[in-house]
Amino acid sequence: MNTTLIIVFAGLAIFIYYIYYNYKKMKNTPLEADNDKILHLNVTNFQKEVSKGVVLVDFWADWCMPCKLLAPILNETAAEIKGDARIGKLNVEECQIIASKYTVRSIPTMILFKNGKEIDRFVGVKQKDFLLKKLSEN
Repeated sequence: MNTTLIIVFAGLAIFIYYIYYNYKKMKNTPLEADNDKILHLNVTNFQKEVSKGVVLVDFWADWCMPCKLLAPILNETAAEIKGDARIGKLNVEECQIIASKYTVRSIPTMILFKNGKEIDRFVGVKQKDFLLKKLSEN
C-alpha cells in the first residue's frame, strides 16, 4: 500500500513540475514579430480599416498564452492570403472600448468583418488552413 502511494505522489509531483516548467517557458516566450501585411488596429483606425473589404481581426493581449501560439499562424496566413482580404490585430488591453463593443469575452477571439459588418467569429487558436478557407469564402 505504501509503495503504491509513493508512486502516485511521485507521478503527481513530476506532472506538476512538467506543467510549471512549460508554463514558465511559455510565459517568458517573447512576442513574435508580425508579418508586414498585418494591420495594427487601434481606436483611431479600426472603423476605417474594417469598413472596406474582408478583414479578419485578432483580438489579443501580450500576456495571453494562446495568443502567442496564434501569432505565427496569423503571420503564415497573412503571407498566403490571395485577393483583397486582410488581417488585423487589436490589443484588447489598449482598446477596451472596441473589445467591449464587440462583446469579446475571451481571447484570442477573431472576428471576420465584411464591409464593416461582423460575418463570423472564432474563439481560440485556429489553424492556417481553416483561416484561409474562411477568408476565401468571403
